[in-house]
Amino acid sequence: MASPGDRFEFAIDRGGTFTDVFARCPGGKVRVLKLLSEDPANYRDAPTEGIRRVLEEECGQSMPRNQPLDTSLIGWIRMGTTVATNALLERKGEKMALLITRGFRDLLHIGNQARPRLFDLEIVTPEVLYEEVIEVEERVVLQRDGCQLPRREAFQTVTGSTGERLEVWTPPDLVRLEADLRRVLSQGIRSLAVVLMHSYTWSSHEVQVGALARRLGFQQVSLSCEVMPMVRIVPRGYTACADAYLTPKIREYLSGFRAGFCQGLQGVRVLFMQSDGGLTPMEKFNGSRAILSGPAGGVVGYAMTSYSQENRQPVIGFDMGGTSTDVSRYAGQYEHVFEATTAGITVQAPQLDINTVAAGGGSRLFFRSGMFVVGPESAGAHPGPACYRKGGPLTVTDANLALGRLLPSFFPRIFGTSEDQPLSSEDALREFRLLTATVNHFLSTQPGASHSEMSVEEVAMGFIRVANEAMCRPIRALTQAKGHDTSHHVLSCFGGAGGQHACAIARALGMRTVFIHKYAGILSAFGMALADVVQEVQEPCCLLYQESSFTELDRRVEELRGRCEEALHGQGFTSSEISMEVFLHLRYERTDCALMCSASGYPGNKESCSTGDFRAAFTDRYRKEFGFTIPERPIVVDDIRVRGTGRTSIDHQSRVEPRGTEPRVERVTQCYFDDGYLDTKVYLLEELSCDHSIPGPAIIIDKNSTILIEPDCHAEITQSGDVRIAVGTGKLRAVGTELDTIQLSIFSHRFMSIAEQMGRILQRTAISTNIKERLDFSCALFGPEGGLVSNAPHIPVHLGAMQQTVQYQIQELGTELQEGDVILSNHPCAGGSHLPDLTVITPVFHPGVPRPVFFVASRGHHADIGGITPGSMPPHSKSLQEEGAVFISFKLVKNGVFQEQALTDALMAPSKFPGSSGTRNLHDNLSDLRAQVAANQKGIQLVGELIDSYRLEVVQAYMGHIQSNAELAVRDMLKEFAHRRRQQTGSLEVESVDHMDDGTPIRLKVLINEEEGSAVFDFSGTGPEVFGNCNAPRAITLSALIYCLRCMVGQDIPLNQGCLTPIGVLIPEGSILQPSRNAAVVGGNVLTSQRVVDVIFKAFEVCAASQGCMNNVTFGNERVGYYETVAGGAGAGPGWHGRGGVHSHMTNTRITDPEILEKRYPVVLQRFSLRPASGGRGCFRGGDGVIRELLFREEVILSVLTERRATQPYGLKGGEPGSSGLNLLVCADGRTLNLGAKTSISVKPGDMFQLQTPGGGGYGSCEQLTPPGPLSKKKKKAESTFAERGSVFEYSRTQEAV
Repeated sequence: MASPGDRFEFAIDRGGTFTDVFARCPGGKVRVLKLLSEDPANYRDAPTEGIRRVLEEECGQSMPRNQPLDTSLIGWIRMGTTVATNALLERKGEKMALLITRGFRDLLHIGNQARPRLFDLEIVTPEVLYEEVIEVEERVVLQRDGCQLPRREAFQTVTGSTGERLEVWTPPDLVRLEADLRRVLSQGIRSLAVVLMHSYTWSSHEVQVGALARRLGFQQVSLSCEVMPMVRIVPRGYTACADAYLTPKIREYLSGFRAGFCQGLQGVRVLFMQSDGGLTPMEKFNGSRAILSGPAGGVVGYAMTSYSQENRQPVIGFDMGGTSTDVSRYAGQYEHVFEATTAGITVQAPQLDINTVAAGGGSRLFFRSGMFVVGPESAGAHPGPACYRKGGPLTVTDANLALGRLLPSFFPRIFGTSEDQPLSSEDALREFRLLTATVNHFLSTQPGASHSEMSVEEVAMGFIRVANEAMCRPIRALTQAKGHDTSHHVLSCFGGAGGQHACAIARALGMRTVFIHKYAGILSAFGMALADVVQEVQEPCCLLYQESSFTELDRRVEELRGRCEEALHGQGFTSSEISMEVFLHLRYERTDCALMCSASGYPGNKESCSTGDFRAAFTDRYRKEFGFTIPERPIVVDDIRVRGTGRTSIDHQSRVEPRGTEPRVERVTQCYFDDGYLDTKVYLLEELSCDHSIPGPAIIIDKNSTILIEPDCHAEITQSGDVRIAVGTGKLRAVGTELDTIQLSIFSHRFMSIAEQMGRILQRTAISTNIKERLDFSCALFGPEGGLVSNAPHIPVHLGAMQQTVQYQIQELGTELQEGDVILSNHPCAGGSHLPDLTVITPVFHPGVPRPVFFVASRGHHADIGGITPGSMPPHSKSLQEEGAVFISFKLVKNGVFQEQALTDALMAPSKFPGSSGTRNLHDNLSDLRAQVAANQKGIQLVGELIDSYRLEVVQAYMGHIQSNAELAVRDMLKEFAHRRRQQTGSLEVESVDHMDDGTPIRLKVLINEEEGSAVFDFSGTGPEVFGNCNAPRAITLSALIYCLRCMVGQDIPLNQGCLTPIGVLIPEGSILQPSRNAAVVGGNVLTSQRVVDVIFKAFEVCAASQGCMNNVTFGNERVGYYETVAGGAGAGPGWHGRGGVHSHMTNTRITDPEILEKRYPVVLQRFSLRPASGGRGCFRGGDGVIRELLFREEVILSVLTERRATQPYGLKGGEPGSSGLNLLVCADGRTLNLGAKTSISVKPGDMFQLQTPGGGGYGSCEQLTPPGPLSKKKKKAESTFAERGSVFEYSRTQEAV
């Protein structure tokens, strides 16, 4: 569908700081320009101004800014914009209200109940988008086989769009709703999001509510069933809210944009980029699909220009800007995600998988406790880096400038307060001299460090190397998560800052080619010109992918195809310009891991849909990503999606002619590299031709970016005028065993990367929901003595505990450990936390060294390992044998042979005890343990590669340096605390006591040595072992202690053995914190661990108590079983209110979405909301607990394992305590029973369990005018941080939410 060749064509990316314009003029001439997105003194709208400038200059006639532009000269306009993203980030969207099913008014506040940052005591979650909530009196419930609730004839039975049958328990009360809507209208709210239970399949109630709202005068009504009809009410609700919040702002912007043109752009084809990489007409552009509008253009740009259909080498997109870096992947198809979080709002919509990390040119540089740290804080546009002449901090940009890699003379003079000065090398160097003095002072105090001082250049170079390593980690994660080899990719670099880092990052990742397009500085805008128009339709489904469903699936696919074609025909595309791609959202039954699969390359056959062989497509992709398939398991179709594309036929190839001469050197400058300063030739890209070859070191200057060709790299100009760089292996730097603070930071990243990559292998190859989908596992690296080196991710209850397990095996087995052996352990006496957490340990041997040089280990939570109750979490266990299979030092692999029969016997052994069973899920146990062995094997491989690169003694030396760094951070924190404590009280001793519900005291006295920065934590006086399961093994106390120390340090530090080096821990034997060998411990892991944290924070007066409980709820019968932990209130602290409805401290488990819960289990969730006034009062209020009501539809056994039912979470500094929790059973016969804190009971159909969780304690008395100051150091909030996003971020967030 070619545009007329005699008109101007514009592709524009309106970013947060700059607006980029790509214009193709009549005759084929290309114009490129960049201007500020906001410049109200000179123009009202940047895209309009960009168009005006091109038209005025090319047509040679004046076009005043205050007059609408003549559209007769314009063929089309394509735009991407950050209007929606910025409104979301800055919370500047439309004032709106939420309409939601009664009982769920706080559902989107609670969300998945996990806190976003594990170690932040002040739990800061993004504010909800709505200002008012209306609870709609309505309810539909899925019909369920086996439901034993009394049948009510009044219930209407309906069939949803998925084919599911539903019962209408309560139709919408529209009379009452109208009064509520009028009240909201009177407050000036004109935008609504409507989110009702199960509307993804039965939309009638939402449609009725929406019609009423529109009739009353609401201008924007976003129905969740229309915005994105996918199961799960929480993300669907967020998506509807985002749509209602952002769409009016987009319309407002579009209205203003139209006003800049004659006749409001009538007759001009205006298309906007959506988050999925496709264009859509301006009138269809909406909020929920606009969030990645700008970055999506960049992905299209590099995909269309960097990927070769001939060699099919996959490409990594690397877009480095000022505050962040976007990383993505293209291998012939766009990689989409269908749920992603931006600015705390989870949106269900097709989005390109763009991973944003907080590392950019403006990322700040710090030297903390002997370690070089880059970001995540950013200098922002104001004041900007130090070199911007506005008093800003040191950043990555300043480091490049100090090393001579940026040349101020090639930058516009727009800096300083008057905005007419050049970049300032002097300001950057002045700040670096100060920082270098700090670094050298630290080095002079370290006995193991080299005594030679570092130069300014060495310090700046160190920060560049650390920044590069930080950006390599998400690229590794993005590729390896899906089974791809990172080194087999091309690095396509664009954005303003990426060209300075591309060669070094490619080399670090083993890549051999860097590609930089000639329009790299405006590639997002260029991508808009290359993109196609996309029309998508999607419907939910619940069919099995089997022969009996194929006819219905084909029918529904054809119906969706027809809708797509009709929409594209309506936009002027002919049938020959339209292509269709069909996707099915597939998963194995009883799993949550769904893959959106296309049948492209899998033609249909007699055993498949006519559209294609989706079973083969699904199983091949599943095997690629996870390493196995589950052939006996049925495949479920969750959604049907059709993506229609209208091809725009834009030719983007242009050739540059060879010049036949050597390239002209603009100048020769001095650049600093690993070998010191080197003569570096400078070239202008506009003067280079396709017969030019540029050896490194060199700098190529473009109008919008600087490209650094490093030594041992070689650039050539392609026939299209792009830059292709061949990356050499580089010169290996000799690294010694003495402390090098730069290498310390790099080794910290490398050690963490080993643990992270082990985790990716475990997640890919495991089969159980707990490990594969909930990510309830940890992987770790240990030194030869068993000391923790790195642990990923940071599951609080695993911190430090695995170290105890590894050290126990070293002491127990000693020389019995041979190469080819793998140990399995879970016993509390051997460092176990509770029995379902199975730890697999593998020694790492090195040629010529008789003993292990490292250990790798993985700990995973297994859903069942036997015992007296399903799930191996019995509320009334009295001995360890009742809780499941026990392993102390079991050789899982012996001489390289997996001991399956012996393992099976051990897992079934609990059945020998009366009332107990062996494991109820042997298949998953065996599969997951094999996956843990495979993860450890990956760790061994990566450790071997690290040793090959640096030598064994160097790697082990830096293991010690990393541990010393963590030790230093803890010592610094203790010294600061001791200094303040001595000034305020004259004492260096603190103590506290708190109690379990049965009255058992947990008592702590801490004696601090201010000079050494050390402390002894003495738990003498703690109560004895209990006749129950709240006993906590020693490893649990150590995990809680490491967690508390990390929280009090208040900054990212390596979490390893060094954290506990300054700490002495005294725990009386036979106490609840160090029980006898066979004591029951399951409650200690999930309950007592929380009380230990409460006691430590109370002693240090850090903050008031949080709910102090995980609220463990289990129910099941012979057919189903379910387990959840439930949020409560967080404690308040000095300067903050406690968050309500969130998990705290030693747990961070996500909760099952209400619709999934009702779909899979015999319950109806009647209520899930905050518990008003349950947080403690004070100058700063404690967070509220929650109320959760489960109505049972079948007879099940209900078990609850809770605390803080008899005691209250304490307040601090005069703040009042939070409310205790309460467990009630409202029986079908009308009785209400208090179940107590721990019980197991048979419940009948119609019984309702009401869980009221504790609130957090308040901080400071209500009468205080001045808030009380903290004794622990309160860290200053980052001046500017960037919200990360993408599949890598979602993975990390999920893993820290278990």
